[in-house]
Amino acid sequence: MEEKRNSLLKSAMFYGLLLGAFQVIKYMFFIIGTFFPTFSSVSIILAPLTVVFAYFFTKVYKVIVGGKIRFGHAWRFGVLLFFFAALIESLPQYIFYQYIATPEYMSALIDEALKLADSMMIGGQMKEELSAQLAALTPIHLTFQGIATNVIYGIIFSVPIAAILCRKTLSNDYMDLYK
Repeated sequence: MEEKRNSLLKSAMFYGLLLGAFQVIKYMFFIIGTFFPTFSSVSIILAPLTVVFAYFFTKVYKVIVGGKIRFGHAWRFGVLLFFFAALIESLPQYIFYQYIATPEYMSALIDEALKLADSMMIGGQMKEELSAQLAALTPIHLTFQGIATNVIYGIIFSVPIAAILCRKTLSNDYMDLYK
């Protein structure tokens, strides 16, 4: 059992590093997209590939553990994969919010959030509290929010990935491709 847990953590860290590197590249397109909108489109196009990479890395991990994996085991791997990727991606997020994002950009984000609150018919004191909370956000708050968001995505996206991969048993010929 200890060996499986060690393999789970070690593999999740390694593949999380790879997924995190991809997410850093995707985030760089987002950062450049704040100045040149065309690059923002590239970031949006690359976003679904995160799930494809997560599926592929979980499939490779399945081979590492012997070709058969239970749902809970695959799900834990996926959540850890997204967690470690989020840690890698948090560095450029912090750099962006601390050094690159202008006060005008942050003000525009707050204005957009308040417009969304208006469309949801939030008014009065709640809107004032929301405005105060948004204005008080620091780069570290936004970075931790990004980490939490990625972990939530991991929790959600790992469910179908684990369900698909725990159904399929890999043949020995297929497993030899990854060795």
